[in-house]
Amino acid sequence: MAARRVLSLALGRRLPARRSGPAPSASPGRARPLSTSPRARVQFYTDPVEAVKGVKDGATVMLGGFGLCGIPENLIAALRSLRVRDLRVVSSNAGVDDFGLGVLLAAGQVRRVVCSYLGENALCERLYLAGELEVEMTPQGTLAERIRAGGAGVPAFYTPTGYGTLVQEGGAPIAYHPDGHLAVLSQPREVREIGGRHYLLEHALRADFALVKGWQADRAGNVVFRGSARNFNVPMCKAADVTVVEVEDVVDVGTFRPEDIHVPSIYVDCVIKGPKYEKRIERLTTREAGGGAAADADDIRTRIIRRAALEFEDGMYANLGIGIPLLASNYIDPSMTVHLHSENGILGLGPFPSQGEVDADIINAGKQTVTVIPEGSFFASDESFAMIRGGHLQLTMLGAMQVSKYGDLANWMVPGKKAKGMGGAMDLVSSPKTKVVVTMEHCTKAKTPKILDKCTMPLTGKRCVNLVITEKAVFHVDPSRGLTLVELWEGSTVDEVKTSTGCAFAVSPDLKPMQQVAS
Repeated sequence: MAARRVLSLALGRRLPARRSGPAPSASPGRARPLSTSPRARVQFYTDPVEAVKGVKDGATVMLGGFGLCGIPENLIAALRSLRVRDLRVVSSNAGVDDFGLGVLLAAGQVRRVVCSYLGENALCERLYLAGELEVEMTPQGTLAERIRAGGAGVPAFYTPTGYGTLVQEGGAPIAYHPDGHLAVLSQPREVREIGGRHYLLEHALRADFALVKGWQADRAGNVVFRGSARNFNVPMCKAADVTVVEVEDVVDVGTFRPEDIHVPSIYVDCVIKGPKYEKRIERLTTREAGGGAAADADDIRTRIIRRAALEFEDGMYANLGIGIPLLASNYIDPSMTVHLHSENGILGLGPFPSQGEVDADIINAGKQTVTVIPEGSFFASDESFAMIRGGHLQLTMLGAMQVSKYGDLANWMVPGKKAKGMGGAMDLVSSPKTKVVVTMEHCTKAKTPKILDKCTMPLTGKRCVNLVITEKAVFHVDPSRGLTLVELWEGSTVDEVKTSTGCAFAVSPDLKPMQQVAS
């Protein structure tokens, strides 16, 4: 009992530094009561400019959100009005030309962007290729984990993502000269072999300021989010010297159950209730508009889609890329349950919404409006990529610019011409536990092969593809033995496929007609 009394007295002396009035005295043998009042460290503002006035030229600023979902639009506008310059901005992607990060890019306030995807921001891509903006491309999952590590006090970590690519080897263009020649290149990563696999050393990311967007905050500074708007907002809250959260509403303490709080007040420095919100939707997609419709049965894309749909199995967890892979979900057998995952923090994607169901806070990785099935869930980007890298998905299906005979994949960059970024693709192909299926047309528009001895474009992953589906054929890929033709479209011949393929391949003794899911 004496030991418990000493411990109680010690705990009782841990009173907040900022208290009013004299400290309560402790009677002999009695513990002082612990304070249960919220600390007065979280500052509340009504003016967004006041909330960010501490941001100075040259600062590193994290901007939460994914695409235009969950972006701190009022705080971005405030930064624009302050005219701070030479910013280093960490963001999942670059927004669009006239909204989100694009507002700061258009004003010439950003020196470098650390991101995974430029998205549809043509201005950002133009500034980058013209040598007026530095862009440090980082795989989306690695970006999320670097931010998470920065908030957790972990200086560096090893990841399988990016092994065998420019991320590992160095040489990815960060900046161009105005004449198009390379000015700044990324540095090689340290590589270590652990358990027979290769991993890259990546360093944590921290910022001077994190500007994030929540749904509600209570008057203690605890924050909750809506739908898929957690994305990068949650890890960024924890990885900055000063975190400013703009919310749509401020509520009384006790409104949230403790177990429902997404970001505790310990990570929050300032809160502002946004004066207004546009909440622009980047890709409004509805069932009425035919967002999920495929082309007619004779279309070659539909042929690929209907073959790809045969890869689904009941109960599996799968991630589908934009375009052909996502359209394949329209052909999932109604008697089958497939849990569709989206990198921005959704498990259990449903169909595209009706016009009345559209919600700006619920989008997929392609920035399209979506619904979520009753058993679905939302989570932040760092959690999402833990599922991916950890091999918890049974299938990932994505498009490609090129595939090599041993399963190398290239789908993110044409140097000097196209610089969209790798997004989450490098992470999606990083786990050997996940089957990687590529869906693509057999040749380019110029009739040159996309299946080659060796990829000529920067790699997304090395020896990672398991199956290739084109309009002409289906190939099994072995990382040691190469390609085997296992299915052939009824209108094609083996010789025709050989002519349109840029490498040698074996032909299965059990070669079958190309299969199609029932309409």
